[in-house]
Amino acid sequence: MTPPMKSWTLKPGAMTLADLRAVWAAPATLNLAAEAYGVIESSAAAVQAIVAKGDAAYGINTGFGLLAKTRIPDDKLEQLQRNLILSHSVGTGALLSDAVVRLIMLMKIGSLARGYSGVRALIVDTLIALYNAGIMPAIPAKGSVGASGDLAPLSHMTLAMLGVGEVRVNGVLVPAQEALQQAGIAPVVLAAKEGLALINGTQVSTALALHGLFMAERLLEAAMVTGALSLDAAKGSDAPFDARVHAVRGQPGQILAAQMYRQLVAHSTIRASHLEGDERVQDPYSLRCQPQVMGACLDLIVNARRTLLIEANAVTDNPLLFQDGPGELAEIVSGGNFHAEPVAFAADTLALAIAEIGALAERRIALLIDATLSGLPPFLVREPGINSGFMIAHVTAAALASENKSLAHPASIDSLPTSANQEDHVSMATFAGRRLDDMAHNTAVIIGIELLAAAQGIDFHRPLKTSPQLEHVHHQLRQKVPFFDADRYFAPDIEAARQMVLAGDLSLTCKQLFAPLYA
Repeated sequence: MTPPMKSWTLKPGAMTLADLRAVWAAPATLNLAAEAYGVIESSAAAVQAIVAKGDAAYGINTGFGLLAKTRIPDDKLEQLQRNLILSHSVGTGALLSDAVVRLIMLMKIGSLARGYSGVRALIVDTLIALYNAGIMPAIPAKGSVGASGDLAPLSHMTLAMLGVGEVRVNGVLVPAQEALQQAGIAPVVLAAKEGLALINGTQVSTALALHGLFMAERLLEAAMVTGALSLDAAKGSDAPFDARVHAVRGQPGQILAAQMYRQLVAHSTIRASHLEGDERVQDPYSLRCQPQVMGACLDLIVNARRTLLIEANAVTDNPLLFQDGPGELAEIVSGGNFHAEPVAFAADTLALAIAEIGALAERRIALLIDATLSGLPPFLVREPGINSGFMIAHVTAAALASENKSLAHPASIDSLPTSANQEDHVSMATFAGRRLDDMAHNTAVIIGIELLAAAQGIDFHRPLKTSPQLEHVHHQLRQKVPFFDADRYFAPDIEAARQMVLAGDLSLTCKQLFAPLYA
């Protein structure tokens, strides 16, 4: 959606969604704004002053969680931080993708660089060096409940800085010590509070939710295109997209979605062919109510964007250091910014949007293969009977839409207390964000099948043409997948269409049309 950035400067607390989309889409070289280093060093000096003073301060010279009352001697503080990382590296499951890991590292760098966490510049610079070298920590996807920070996955991230465990370089797993040595990066020895600052925070939950957000944006665009194509394939009416209908309701997403549909179907000769003499009074909801449903999905996506952008720029570790000015004695405050409830809610609403985008597309596939509703050949194939056509492709779409219903169950309403009931309410935000990937891939297949079905319907109306925008999409598809004239091995066609959806190909040539979605 955003052209990849080759190099850019991170200003802590000021990242934009365009920055985050670009980092998600492709690697980039990262520099930290020079003015950030002063507050980083001042915060680190404040930690050393607390250690020198000798007062007990959580996470600096005490144990963690329910062990906070255990005082740690000064000569054991480095060991305390290293032990924290080793003992908390308990993740399991498949490794997070490089795209998600890049977002995690970027947001952790930005959070630490705001100067409330008490880490040295060395820590921030080492993370930047790993990022720029393409050394991606091997982070298992499972093992966080989204409170007290994403402790396990962020510990696996931090292991790489210590030269422990494995990392991924150019898609290949290698020992972290070997990768650091080849890149000329020295493993770090963590000072007081640094391990805790690195593993406290919501960066993993937020990265997973951002990944789901960016996928949802692509799915929304693609489904608007295929929905408009299905409208013409079924010889539906564009009257329900009339701006006046949506203005009197006033829902912003619906108004904008209707605008998109009007532009997508403009100048269709298929539509012009049945303006007169069409006996149908109203189309089924899956055609007629597209602005209402997709507009509501857009509103959820917009709300999630706002929450996740704030979180991406936030400081979410604990405890935090507050100074009146550089060199001033810091007040250390224990709070709960690591609780990822805002992220969990945002991810849960994205799940609803992703599921509904797919559910509506599945209904349009069902409509197109039903000759009594679409007016097209049964199952969109010549000689039905000897040919099954799109019959079982629709079954696949139905199976995936049904699966998404279960996956859309809100994760945020679940909670299991941890740490001997010290951490007695958790957000489950990490799972809330992680399941969005499965849902998005399910919906991408459904939209891909609709693309194939709608294009098939358009072909049955030749020599009439759909709109110029949609003709281009049809042409793109036909470059990869020929007309379905008789039964053939169907799975490769669906995969080709799915890849077009995931790559954003369906809206690639009409980016200006979709630009208002990101205003």
